[in-house]
Amino acid sequence: MTSVRNREELQSARARYGAALAAETKKILVCAGTGCVSSGSLEIYDRLAALMREKNIPCSVELAPEDSGALHDSAAVPSAAASVPADASLVGIKKSGCHGFCEMGPLLLVEPEGFLYTRVTLDDCAEIVEKTIQNGGVCERLVYKTRGTAGERQYPRRNDIPFYKKQTRLVLEHCGQIDATSLAEYLAVGGYSAFEKALFEMSADEIIAEITESALRGRGGGGFPAGRKWSQVKRQPPGQKYIVCNGDEGDPGAFMDRSVMEGDPHRMIEGMMIAALACGASEGYIYVRAEYPMAVSRLKTAIAQGRAAGLLGNTILGTDFCFTLHINRGAGAFVCGEGSALTASIEGRRGMPRVKPPRTVEQGLFERPTVLNNVETFANVPLIIKRGAAWYKTIGPENSPGTKAFAITGNIENTGLIEVPMGTSLREVIFDVGGGMRKHRDGSPAQFKAVQIGGPSGGCLTQADLDLPLDFDSLKKAGAMIGSGGLVVMDDHTCMVEIARFFMNFTQNESCGKCVPCREGTKRMLAILERITEGNGGEGDIELLLELAETISQTALCGLGKTAAFPVMSTIKNFRAEYEAHIRDKRCPAGSCQKLRRIAIDTALCRGCSKCSRVCPAQAISGKIKEPFVIDAGKCIKCGACVTACPFNAVKEAG
Repeated sequence: MTSVRNREELQSARARYGAALAAETKKILVCAGTGCVSSGSLEIYDRLAALMREKNIPCSVELAPEDSGALHDSAAVPSAAASVPADASLVGIKKSGCHGFCEMGPLLLVEPEGFLYTRVTLDDCAEIVEKTIQNGGVCERLVYKTRGTAGERQYPRRNDIPFYKKQTRLVLEHCGQIDATSLAEYLAVGGYSAFEKALFEMSADEIIAEITESALRGRGGGGFPAGRKWSQVKRQPPGQKYIVCNGDEGDPGAFMDRSVMEGDPHRMIEGMMIAALACGASEGYIYVRAEYPMAVSRLKTAIAQGRAAGLLGNTILGTDFCFTLHINRGAGAFVCGEGSALTASIEGRRGMPRVKPPRTVEQGLFERPTVLNNVETFANVPLIIKRGAAWYKTIGPENSPGTKAFAITGNIENTGLIEVPMGTSLREVIFDVGGGMRKHRDGSPAQFKAVQIGGPSGGCLTQADLDLPLDFDSLKKAGAMIGSGGLVVMDDHTCMVEIARFFMNFTQNESCGKCVPCREGTKRMLAILERITEGNGGEGDIELLLELAETISQTALCGLGKTAAFPVMSTIKNFRAEYEAHIRDKRCPAGSCQKLRRIAIDTALCRGCSKCSRVCPAQAISGKIKEPFVIDAGKCIKCGACVTACPFNAVKEAG
């Protein structure tokens, strides 16, 4: 698009692109988030475009106003365009951001009908074009289905699916709804109107007052009030100031920020620009891990589009406001999610935290005052400026208003990315949005046991916490934290000692090593946990773990170190009996610690078929055909192959 030189030209461009978007009577939104792309969604997109061309269906792959002469992209325009009636319906085909329902990908949404097709393949494309695009019908075999006591139920429309129906998508409202790579489409849905309002109608103090009044708290984990942070930077002496966006997102299983960067990058950039206006900054940095290549690519595209359109650079929209943006790719160090380590990494130094004060708001990037917020925090800002703090505070509890995006993974029916109002209960998230627990491999029902929230720095919540509201203050009282928003759901076959070992192993590997408590303390805790899960634990190990945890929490240098022991502390608090069973009885109650597995053959059920013996890699099972077989415990490597192979359920985990 051509450069917009003032407010009137921006408003005109927004109106033109809005009209072009409205002219598309149908829209095919192919999910082009990382998950669906890895499952072949881009090939599906190309196949759909080719079918449109073959069937002479007028379609657009790039939004452009009619007066530009580029309404139809040459790659998708019908070969016999002259024969297409002037009043023919126009179909827009788009590469959207993540739809969130990752369990069901690749996903395809058809608007305005709202049909959501799941697990789409290349072979489905012809049917979709013929049945839905040409004839307006629904491909029933591709819609989401549930099976219960009343039989199978189909959900043709996305908004009727419980996974979506229970959500409030504000930060993620455009993800899955517009072309993720198009500034034109972002403008068409009102993009940069909040920045326009802040630039022409509000002073810096008024912007900060609005953010402060909204009670927006940082979504990166700490929950620090954004307005207070911005005001602290604004109060610093005149000179260079920076806006830094933390897109590192190192928690295992978390991908909320990645989805925003991939699916709606301009929303985040707009929030950073408003922060720059408020604080007097002229330069910004986006720190994103190199493991997010698609996010990096789309951010680069968005920044280039902003520069070309005159929305980034010098004298933006004819004013004296200047703002440039840079992207820094991190090497994947978890510690670089901590503010001072992140800024050190941008500066080209090793990413390690430093002693505070001074804090980042006083001496941050290049020792200058710096606003540092994460992706989701900045993505909230345009909503608040555009709709007002009063509106924002109607969502969620008073001290934690707004919504929160969560990545749900683990032993749950619906894994993926969700957004719900702050204060939504854990029960609603797991059983209403998440669809409840996934059955065990043998088909038996699974019971909810716990959820790890907040990643390695978070805590463990149990059955007793299911009605706990998910907000900053309630979780802190329960000994947990929202963190960046990862939720790992665990069922009754999950060993909580092993979970603690897993997270401690991650934290220990990611320790920068600068301070002794974290460097040596986590190593010592990991060694104890490994010993316990291998059946070599001893009396006093639990007490030693708690002592080490307290020492690390009180003396570690940075916030990541101070919270490193949280998973161990919370699992001991809630599941101490499991630790004791591992130590005293040399038994894993969940049956998941391989070195503590006890496998035996029930002679009453064994038919002597020899299947268990034939699959045993250690030749630990012997016997005669049609007589009960036996397991040599000394040879058994406890792999469980015999349990799976037995057709009579005679080979079992011993209690």
